[in-house]
Amino acid sequence: MRVTEKGQVTIPKTLRDRFGIAAGTDVEFHVRGDALILRTSAQNRRGQRIADRLRGLGDVPLSTEEVMALTRSAD
Repeated sequence: MRVTEKGQVTIPKTLRDRFGIAAGTDVEFHVRGDALILRTSAQNRRGQRIADRLRGLGDVPLSTEEVMALTRSAD
């Protein structure tokens, strides 16, 4: 892998998929010894932690169609 004149590199798709890096994902660089570490930013992980904590807590089982109907009629 080469760095372009603008300092850009392409993250291979297999790694983007594995680590959930999509267009618009905020990333951070960290130095650990003589290694450069790239990881998604804490802001991205916070949202994921919130979603994980709330997953499965809904007490009303609705289908996607039912949820969409409710959102459309809530004028």
